[in-house]
Parts: sequence; C-alpha cells; structure tokens
Amino acid sequence: MRSFPMPRPCSAMTMNIMNSPSRSDLKACHARLRSGSRTFHAASFLLPRQYRDPAVALYAFCRVADDAIDLGEDRQAALADLQDRLVAIYSGRPAPYPEDRAFAWVVNRLGIPRTLPEALLEGFRWDIENRRYQTGEDLYGYATRVAGTVGAMMSIIMGVRTPAAIARACELGMAMQLTNIARDVGEDARAGRLYLPRQWLLEAGIDPEAWLQAPVFSAALAGVVKRVLQAADSLYSSAEAGLGLLPPSCRTGIRSAGLVYREIGRDVERGHLDSVTRRAVVPLGRKLTLIRRAIRERDTWQLHAQPKPPQSARFLVAAVAASAPPDPLGQSTLPAAWWQLNQRWAWAMELFDRLERRERNSRQQDLYAGSNWRSGAD
Repeated sequence: MRSFPMPRPCSAMTMNIMNSPSRSDLKACHARLRSGSRTFHAASFLLPRQYRDPAVALYAFCRVADDAIDLGEDRQAALADLQDRLVAIYSGRPAPYPEDRAFAWVVNRLGIPRTLPEALLEGFRWDIENRRYQTGEDLYGYATRVAGTVGAMMSIIMGVRTPAAIARACELGMAMQLTNIARDVGEDARAGRLYLPRQWLLEAGIDPEAWLQAPVFSAALAGVVKRVLQAADSLYSSAEAGLGLLPPSCRTGIRSAGLVYREIGRDVERGHLDSVTRRAVVPLGRKLTLIRRAIRERDTWQLHAQPKPPQSARFLVAAVAASAPPDPLGQSTLPAAWWQLNQRWAWAMELFDRLERRERNSRQQDLYAGSNWRSGAD
C-alpha cells in the first residue's frame, strides 16, 4: 500500500538530490534528531562534515522507520509503506519527505547496497510477526538484521567497507542487540515477546510457552541469560579486532560505545542474572570511567588477525564487497588534537541510539500489555 505520491522519474528535484541534499532537507533531518535523539544530534557536530551529514541522514531515516513501526496503529501497513519508500529511494525517486531525499543522497553517493536497509526492514517484519527463535543461530539472524545492518551502514559512512571491517561492525551491532535482549527478558515477556532461543530454554528445563504465560526468575533462567551474555561477549571481543581498521578519528568513540554497552551485561551479572524483576543500568560515573579508559587506549590499537564473519552476517559482508563506492568521503583532515576532546565519545555512544529508541517505545507498550496480562484481558 503506497501512501505517498511518486515524483516524476526525471524531475529536477531528483537530479538535485543525487548531487547533494538541500540545506532544507538536512535541516529537517537535524530537527527530527533534535526532538527525538538529542544526544546524537548534539554529538553529530563533533563529526567532520563529510561524516556528519550522511550520519544524520541515515539516523533520521532510521528514526522515521522506527516511529512508523513502533507508534503506528497498523504496523503491517506501516511496514509496507516503508518498503515502498525504500524502493523509491533506490530508484532515484524518493518520496517527498526530507528524510527520504537525504537518505537517497547517502545511498547514491556512498553506494550503500540495498541489501542492508532491506534486511533492517526484514527485522522489523520479524518483530511484527512476534517471531520466536529456535536456536542461537536464529537469534543471531535477528540481531544481524535489526542492529548489524546499522553498524555496516555506519562503517560505509566512515569510508571503511572492506569485508573485515563490515564483519566487525556487524558484530558490534549484534553484541549490543544481544545485550539488550539479556537485559530486557522480563519486559519483553510481559509484552508477549520472547527472544531467548527455545532450544536453550528447553535444555535448561523451561517450557517456553508456559514460562511466557507466567514469567518468573529462576536459577534455570539465569543460566539462559548468562548464555546470551556469553554470546554477546564473544562478539564484542571479535569486534575489537577491527578497531585498527577504522579512521583514527573514529576509534575512541567506537571503543567507548562497546565498553559502555558491554558494561550493561556486567550489571545484569551483578544482579545475579535476574533481568525479570530488575533492569540493569550503567551509572554515569561508571560510563565516564570507561570512556576515560578508551581515551587512554587510543594509541594502543593495532591491526589483528581478522576472524571470519558470523554466518548470519555473511550476506551483508558479501553485499558490500560486491558493491563499489561511487564517491568515497575520504578521511578527516582536522587536527588530531581536536579529536581528543572528551566529548568525542558521545557520537559513537549514539551509534546504536536507534536501538535505545525502540527499547523506550517497547517499555511504553509493556506498561499497557503488562496491565492487560495481569488483569486477564484478552
């Protein structure tokens, strides 16, 4: 179902979009992030312009997609509309929305393979279907789509699209998503969602459907949560091997993002792996300590042997490898000292701000769904 008029294929507007985004379109993207993602908006000004504008355009489009799925009354219709809009973007005739036009510019200029945003929308579809995941590999497939794709697109924006770099970017996104899942077991269950692999639950002696009807914490469930965190830790460690592949101007921020998000898992562990009755948090003081650690380590990262990409992410790596950047952005020419500002971490901390936004919306839905569940409502 298409809910927008399609611009004519050869209009002047289309040609201008492909050359550069209009100032008004970029201004609208900034406005969307300023209202819905203030931290990323403020931190985006710490990026060189050649990275900043494409990153803002990407995140603005992701925010539009998230809001359409999370806040829309008809999620299936919203997804169909987003799929039509993506087709229009890749045909060079984006819908008359500033976020679509700006993202079309990014797609055209940097040669982002269509497979990446299509996979992101596929992950949205799995959420709409309330899909269950039988095995760990099935869960990795979901994490690849909703988070690995964003990491891969940001790697392309940073001018790094080698197979090893894309694999490591996917792994960092996947690790963050698994961390979210381990943290939000109770919230997800009270909303009728179950991401923990059924096979892992059965091996722990837990009937998945029965548990979902009455989610309670137990030692058996703690073992499953620990298993998810161990999988996330493995991905975090693998992703670190790619830090040396990134532009020097980006490494501290990416390292900070990984350290702080990984710490969420440590807080789950400090809470005896009970993510049903409590929610893990990382206090500001601890975040600052980890950020200072990343700054101290900024000159110690070296290239390491690169492991093979996860099976679930190989189709993304292959899609990027088969594409070519028509207009690479190049490297930052700003003085190195400028990048040693302590606030530099904030941009990378919001690399996956999209996930946090989805989580906040999910918690709002949980309050409604949880009240219905407790009252026995249909």
